[in-house]
Amino acid sequence: MKQRINLLITFSIIALIILSTVQCYLVKTAYDYKVAQFHTEIKNEIASITNNYSDIDSAFIARKEALYKSLSERYIHGKNNKLEIQKGIIENEFRDAVTKRIQLKFERDLPNLKIDFAIVLNKFILYKNAQKSDTIFSEKPFIHNKLYGNLASLNQAFLVRNYVETTNASLEGQDYKLLTEDSMYVSVVDWEMIIMKRMTFILVLSLLSIVTLISLFVIAIKALIKQKKVNEVKTDFINNITHELKTPLATLGISTKILERKDIRENEENFNLVVNTISRQNNRLQSLIDQVMANSLAENQIELRKEKVEARSFLLTIIDDFKVAYPKVHIKTVFNEASTHLVLDPFHLTTALLNVLENAVKYGSDKITIRTNLHENQFSISIEDNGIGIAKNKQALLFEKFYRVEQGNLHNTKGLGLGLFYVNQIIKAHQGSVKVVSDLGKGAQFTILLNI
Repeated sequence: MKQRINLLITFSIIALIILSTVQCYLVKTAYDYKVAQFHTEIKNEIASITNNYSDIDSAFIARKEALYKSLSERYIHGKNNKLEIQKGIIENEFRDAVTKRIQLKFERDLPNLKIDFAIVLNKFILYKNAQKSDTIFSEKPFIHNKLYGNLASLNQAFLVRNYVETTNASLEGQDYKLLTEDSMYVSVVDWEMIIMKRMTFILVLSLLSIVTLISLFVIAIKALIKQKKVNEVKTDFINNITHELKTPLATLGISTKILERKDIRENEENFNLVVNTISRQNNRLQSLIDQVMANSLAENQIELRKEKVEARSFLLTIIDDFKVAYPKVHIKTVFNEASTHLVLDPFHLTTALLNVLENAVKYGSDKITIRTNLHENQFSISIEDNGIGIAKNKQALLFEKFYRVEQGNLHNTKGLGLGLFYVNQIIKAHQGSVKVVSDLGKGAQFTILLNI
């Protein structure tokens, strides 16, 4: 069972990881789609306001064409090399004016978006008659080849469109053709927030799905772990109660065989001793059965038969009975209050207090101090022993059903792990509380508080 539960937990974790990964992939796919859709919208909107940045002002186009023609002719005459031509194109005198005009057009026609842009030069190629083409400039788009615009980097920008122009001209009777290619890149400020707003429903739905999935997983794992613990507790309980029942049963069996002997039957003293032994072991068996039955109930199911008792005499009676069973244990009483009357169930509370006292003896105590006090309409009973004590990390488990301090299935200390659980249930049924203070090797102190 334990191995199957561990295997099921492992497969559940793997399934959760796979489903979470798939969910993240779907969100990423939706995000990429929204980004592509946004880029397409921007391209279409920019295309609707300008087919070519050249239509911003025809005067600039004339000056640009004149510049390109002048630079081409200077190159043909050998007055400028390729680097000088490239520099002359990029550092043209009207770049700032064109940038401002295009920016104003974006602000006027697309007021809901803050757009930064850059137009970069990609190619500048001369074709002279039928000769081989002369590539003066040809590069992939880089920001340092920016002709116009206010972008400082192309990292967050996307391509809107390419502009290809072909110009035919003649110089000294020789025809030549000029091919230029520019690319416009734009970046929308806060575009991530725009995408996120569009994905709000998807993100919320995805988050809810993941939270629900994780919650169901945690609930399932907790249920499995709880079931695992229950199985372990059941196994431990069966082992413990089997051990507990063996001793009285074995004693009863031996005592019965002894009674079969004629010499024992004829000796009244020995006969009475054996009968008393059988009676005690029978009571022991009955006590074990009653304890198991009683602890199958929760505190709100215990039927209390309360009556008014005087606290001091009630406790002294319990102590006297305990001394008969454990004559070697020294008990000191410190009663600090005057005569106090309590309304309680004498049977159940007697059993609860005896359980605490017997528990102290089981764990090495031979000196027990019982103190009582009154504080803010509460009656406190403190039972302090000099036993082996309880480790701090074990104290929170003391009042759990079937829990025993020893590790594993060691049975050098007898018990079913029900005594302190029963104490806690009875005190709760009386609307009281019980707490423990202890250090390993320094004994333990149990304090019970009851309402007056």
